[in-house]
Amino acid sequence: MATGIGYRRQPVSKLREVLRWGWETFREAPGPSMGYAGIFVVIGMIVLTALGWLGISPMLLPFAGGFMLVAPPLLVGFFRLADLVAAGESPGLAEAYRAFAGAPLALWVVAFVCAFLFLVWITDAGVLYSFMIGGVDLPYELPWIIRLRQEVVAFEFWASLMGSVLAFIIFCISAFSVPLLYQGRADLVGSISASVRAAVGNFVLSILWGSLLTVVVVISIVLLPLLLVSLPVLAYASYALYRELFPPAARPSPTGVEEG
Repeated sequence: MATGIGYRRQPVSKLREVLRWGWETFREAPGPSMGYAGIFVVIGMIVLTALGWLGISPMLLPFAGGFMLVAPPLLVGFFRLADLVAAGESPGLAEAYRAFAGAPLALWVVAFVCAFLFLVWITDAGVLYSFMIGGVDLPYELPWIIRLRQEVVAFEFWASLMGSVLAFIIFCISAFSVPLLYQGRADLVGSISASVRAAVGNFVLSILWGSLLTVVVVISIVLLPLLLVSLPVLAYASYALYRELFPPAARPSPTGVEEG
């Protein structure tokens, strides 16, 4: 029987620990953390401004939620900063950029898959938007505040319900495969397989963590400057969670499960 990378099952209470670790790591390197997150803030500002200018502000939430589909492969810069902080060094912003630029080819394949599914998600949301809202001009009431008409509320509900399934699939594929590839602990197929097994094997923890990530990121995108802090903290926390599920001492096992 083929062996796989062993993972550990963790209690839901572990989320509190990894969030605390994420915050502490951010406090050790706030400058480069916010500097790297600034890229995403600028892109978000451009997208949100364009949606308001086009009069399709209700698409804000699908775009914000869709960010969770493409974000994981972009986090390697934060992983590098976290490693340097853990080693007692003072990282610079250039370290994050170098880690992103030097990501292994397999990670770029995961990024391509995530980007493709993001396009599928936005296309589906756009079709739903055309049916439920149509050509009504809906700019923001205030910066990034959507006018909550009845059809807008209905659209956001059904779009979120539709996107949640796709989001969980992507979470299973990329949540732990990205750090596995970043650390060179597995090839493309092995990392994705291990990620899916770990996510399903820690199903409740994965659902809660994925939901928390989505809610915090969506709120942070609506209140865009907040993303400068929330994104690094969540990235560091995600890296900590990965290390709890896949500790260096874990060895391949026939079932792929290693109890903690």
